[in-house]
Amino acid sequence: MTDGSIGSSSDAAGDRSVREATGRSREDWFATLDDVGAAEWRHAEIAAWLAGDQGVDPWWSQHVTVAYEQARGIRDPGQRQDGSFEASVSRTVPLEPVAALDALADVVTAETGVEPLARNTGARHPTARFHLDGGEFVLAGSSPRDGGRSSISLTWGRMPDGSRIADVKAAMREWLARVG
Repeated sequence: MTDGSIGSSSDAAGDRSVREATGRSREDWFATLDDVGAAEWRHAEIAAWLAGDQGVDPWWSQHVTVAYEQARGIRDPGQRQDGSFEASVSRTVPLEPVAALDALADVVTAETGVEPLARNTGARHPTARFHLDGGEFVLAGSSPRDGGRSSISLTWGRMPDGSRIADVKAAMREWLARVG
């Protein structure tokens, strides 16, 4: 678990975004959540309270909720609501979305030895899903950017604990570097 701290100076840019989007800093939200006893609430209750009672945009209510849970040691970094862990990486490449996804899927298949179970190239944000041993998965995605470029991403999910997150992220960054 975390030590209960709010974060490092690297969170400063993120805190500016939180303040701009919600009108308050993370520290202010955390103090308010502490005051109402949110550390004892489920994730969905915290997010719903922020969105409904406090008027926070639903996306930002999720963001503040996860940050609060991590800061209070309720959730480890990378931990999902169901207790599993995931890691994600992304980068922009000079390819159209479907071509970028196809190239990324080829790299994932070469590295994992697994063909995608599902591939959706007809969507605005094409995806390919790879099922791995032990129930884990890799989700490859591509989103259009200006100038014929795409943002490509990989998410490795359903890890049973957070011990491999750094190694998984490093490997996935190498895979992304091979595209484009």
